[in-house]
Amino acid sequence: MEINPNRIEIASDVHSRDGIGIEVYEDNKLILEIFRDDTDKSRVITLWNKEISLADMEYYINVFKEEIPWGFIEY
Repeated sequence: MEINPNRIEIASDVHSRDGIGIEVYEDNKLILEIFRDDTDKSRVITLWNKEISLADMEYYINVFKEEIPWGFIEY
């Protein structure tokens, strides 16, 4: 099975932070992440690509809102 080089993946992290988000890849390179951190109750966008169009960013934010539960997990 070949992985699409342009894709959005749902990813979680429980080591240096605790939460879930989406990772966006173009040509198999991570260009951005939108992450919900349950530890500090924040939502953050991290960019690895210098420029991302506003239309694309709005699309990725909508994907995040549709795929990732909005509420934080309480511990």
